[in-house]
Amino acid sequence: MGYKRRTLKEHFNADGPKRILALDGGGLRGILTLGLLQSVERELRQRHGNDPAFRLSDYFDLIAGTSTGAIIAATLALGWSVDDIVEKYFDLGSRVFQRSLLRKGFFRAKYDEGRLIEELKSVYGADTTLGSDRLLTGLLVVIKRIDSGSPWPVSNNPNGKYFKSRPGGTIGNGDYKLWSTVRASTAAPDYFDPERITIAQLPNHPPIYGEFVDGGVSPFNNPALQALMYATLAGYRVGWRTGEDNMLLVSVGTGASDPSVRGSQIAAAGAFRALLALMDDVAALQETLLQWMSQSTTARKIDSELEKLDGDLIGGKAVLTYLRYDVDLRPASVRDLLKEEADTIALEDLSAMDAPENMKVLHRLGIVAGEVNVNRKQFPTGFDLT
Repeated sequence: MGYKRRTLKEHFNADGPKRILALDGGGLRGILTLGLLQSVERELRQRHGNDPAFRLSDYFDLIAGTSTGAIIAATLALGWSVDDIVEKYFDLGSRVFQRSLLRKGFFRAKYDEGRLIEELKSVYGADTTLGSDRLLTGLLVVIKRIDSGSPWPVSNNPNGKYFKSRPGGTIGNGDYKLWSTVRASTAAPDYFDPERITIAQLPNHPPIYGEFVDGGVSPFNNPALQALMYATLAGYRVGWRTGEDNMLLVSVGTGASDPSVRGSQIAAAGAFRALLALMDDVAALQETLLQWMSQSTTARKIDSELEKLDGDLIGGKAVLTYLRYDVDLRPASVRDLLKEEADTIALEDLSAMDAPENMKVLHRLGIVAGEVNVNRKQFPTGFDLT
């Protein structure tokens, strides 16, 4: 190994350049994220001596995730290789997203969270907490407390204001079960029921619970901006420095939905589908803001008026170095990537977030997009491990 593997404390230490990985929500389209991450891990491994023991948890000081991105982020933080997560993810998708006639109905979630809980416990351990030393690097999970209406960025940062439990009975984030925290982040309305987490156990008082749903029902289905704020805003007590040589943020999507498919869904299903469309708008705004404040070799065209923002900087100075990897799921873009392979695929169905039958194609899309778009030259040498 040509570099020193750091402890969790060293990952959170404010000295030296820092690296953040942020993973979007998007249901089973997370398998596309994993296809892209296989290229990221391969390029970074080769950059660091091609050591088979290299893991993304070695390179990144904070791994953030929302919803399916939280599942992947937590598993990476435990030191899994991306290849091993791919194998487990295929198994999880086929087990968890099984439709049942018994779960039909307007007021009932489509899927049984029991299967998901079983899978998460098997991966993380039933008793592993967010403060466990099994987590090898920083982890940030975005959840939404629905009974108070507030997004909660929950982390294993040992200096966090709410990390430790308090004598009066408030339960700190570090004592939350990892599986329960991740399950909360995946509790998408209409798909899974909310997750109840005990947040306080006061003397002579019934437990106080929080009801949590998918972090995607907040501005942070793409957690990249939240991760940047978490790492730099004083209140979060991380305190990393900004600047293009100090902060690298790598953001990975689950595929950009085909707008024409989303439009037909809105007409068919009303308010819930409109919420999904709003999530797309927020994601576009986040990408605009992050390009605006960064140096980026992966900057994409925002729209026909703005074009790319790689020449625009707030105050003329980059706050960070920013890389964004994603796949456009519109049929023409998929055909450009897969060539003749696309001839046998129902391209209009790829935007679905709960279709296990699409997983092989989505994974293939991520792999091909990674081979085309990810290369180690995009990662500045100043962020190499030593």
